[in-house]
Amino acid sequence: MPPAVRSTRQRAVTNENDENAGPTRMTRAKAAGLGATEHAGDVPKKTLATKKSTATLNGATRTRTTRAALGDVSNTIKVDGLGAGAKDGKKPAASKGAVAKAARPTGVQKASQAAKAPAVLGPKTTNKRAVAADANKPVGKKLKAPPVEQDTEEEEENVVPKEEEKPAKVKKETKVEPVEEELKTKREEIVEVFPDEYVDLDKEDIDDPLMVSEYVVEIFEYLKELEIATMANPDYMDSQNELEWKMRGILVDWLLEVHTRFRLLPETLFLAVNIIDRFLSSKIVQLDRLQLVGVTAMFIASKYEEVLSPHVQNFRHVADDGFTEEEILSAERFVLTALNYDLSYPNPMNFLRRISKADNYDIQTRTLGKYLLEIGCLDHRFLAHPPSQVAAAAMYLARLVLERGPWDATLTHYSGYSEEEIQPVLHLMIDYLSGPVLHEAFFKKYASKKFLKASIVLRKWAKEYVVEYGNALQEESSQPRSKR
Repeated sequence: MPPAVRSTRQRAVTNENDENAGPTRMTRAKAAGLGATEHAGDVPKKTLATKKSTATLNGATRTRTTRAALGDVSNTIKVDGLGAGAKDGKKPAASKGAVAKAARPTGVQKASQAAKAPAVLGPKTTNKRAVAADANKPVGKKLKAPPVEQDTEEEEENVVPKEEEKPAKVKKETKVEPVEEELKTKREEIVEVFPDEYVDLDKEDIDDPLMVSEYVVEIFEYLKELEIATMANPDYMDSQNELEWKMRGILVDWLLEVHTRFRLLPETLFLAVNIIDRFLSSKIVQLDRLQLVGVTAMFIASKYEEVLSPHVQNFRHVADDGFTEEEILSAERFVLTALNYDLSYPNPMNFLRRISKADNYDIQTRTLGKYLLEIGCLDHRFLAHPPSQVAAAAMYLARLVLERGPWDATLTHYSGYSEEEIQPVLHLMIDYLSGPVLHEAFFKKYASKKFLKASIVLRKWAKEYVVEYGNALQEESSQPRSKR
């Protein structure tokens, strides 16, 4: 019997490190054999009990440290099953969950050890079972606090925008008040009368960059200086051998037909007439070349003013093929050379529009004013007066015919001429209108409904005016008309 006991001891000692084979041989073989004798069973039970406890404890410590770090799910899931197996008399060495249960006698120690182990071996948690164990064990307790913090943070975030929105509404309310005050001040400034007793209408266009209200006064001051330099010699016909003032009137009347046929801008006609007068002031032209000068001047002006100017072939056709295209182009270069390529002529339409601003842009007044302006193109007596003065006289007479009121301080400011300064040009216009029709194309153009029958209305009024008040220039104007 003693040798058998020794062999069992040696097997137990050699099989301490074997978790699967050692414990099963000790429990099943010796449990059945030791139950027959009492003295032989006492010794192995004690030794086996101590060795089993040490083996299980050593195995438990090893598995505890490793499985606490790995977080095996079997430690938590198989607790109930292990309890049932212990009651049946099965040894805990048969399953790894039993060893883990023996390692943790209470749930409190298990929680504390498991909480400490991941802190040290946390970086090695690469096993999927460890992640699931951490989610089931103490992490669940820690997750209860963060939702509360997130709720509080969300509440704080919801409160902050409300506080930011409130001052935004206050800002909007504060912005509305200055805008209304600015509009009131602008209206008051527009109606405000200055010490010179004229209304500053340019302040209405402060917000419009196209009207350049900040520089408009300086622009028209420059144009008035420039118009003196671009005026033709009023007596240039004295130096012409074959030409007379009547021929000039016929040429311009024909150019009016060309201008109407091509539907050109009014500025093109005024510039063409200015080019003719300035060229004839510096060059002597034969009679057979006068029409070429007129066609070339209109060709140059259309290039300068129009967006789409007529082709040179059109001008050749209009002249009844009296000149070739090469002659027109050659004449163009010659005329520009004589004028030193200076086409900066302050157009009278610019001054007419400026004065029409003070007249509230009345269509009837401006239409009659256009007719009166073109009289200055046909009648050579207007060459002695600058375009700004002719435009002021045209608006003055148009308002007088339509009975639009007196020539007040505002009109005087925007025209640049007082009522007394306009009188010389006004007498020239009345003298032209009261006389017979000398330019039929010009008269027919403005006798249409498109131009409100301006030529008929003005001539009728002029004849009545002369009958009632007389013609101050009748004696003086009779001499120039004999030349025509």
